[in-house]
Amino acid sequence: MSKNAARLQELIEPVVTALGYELVGVVHVPQGRHSLLRVYIDSASSSVGGITLEDCERVSHQVSGVLDVEDPLTGQYQLEVSSPGLDRPLFSVEHFVRFTGRRAKLRLHTPQNGRRNFTGVLTGVRDGQVVIVDDGVEFALPFESIDKAQLVPEYSSK
Repeated sequence: MSKNAARLQELIEPVVTALGYELVGVVHVPQGRHSLLRVYIDSASSSVGGITLEDCERVSHQVSGVLDVEDPLTGQYQLEVSSPGLDRPLFSVEHFVRFTGRRAKLRLHTPQNGRRNFTGVLTGVRDGQVVIVDDGVEFALPFESIDKAQLVPEYSSK
C-alpha cells in the first residue's frame, strides 16, 4: 500500500466503522490534476446481507466531510463509495486468510517465476507470503509484491 493510500485509509476508517460498516479498502488513482478515490465498504456484521445505495450515500457524505476538513488530496477528485462486489478486491493479509479456499486473481508489481499474473485457489498465508495453487502448482508470493488481487466470482448452477 502506498503512503498516500495508507494516510487516506487512516482518515477514512474511523468514519466508516463509526457508521457501523467495515472498510474493505481504499484505492487512489491519480489522473493528472484530477484523481479518483474509491472506497470499498461492507457490512460489519456477517448477518446483515450486503450494502445498499443508501449505505454508500451515507458513507460518502461523512467521508466527504472529513476529506474537506483534512484536505489530504491535491487538486480535484471524484469520490466513489461502493460494495466490494462479487469480484471483491483483497487489500490485506487478513483478507487472504479470510478467503482461503476461494479462487482469486493476483497481479504482481514485478514478475516472479517469469510471471506477473496468477489465478487459482488461495490456500493460506505463510511467513508473509500468500499461497495460491495455479494449474496444480503451488506458488508462495510475497504479500508486498502483490499489486492487485481480487476474488474470482463463483456462480452456482441451480
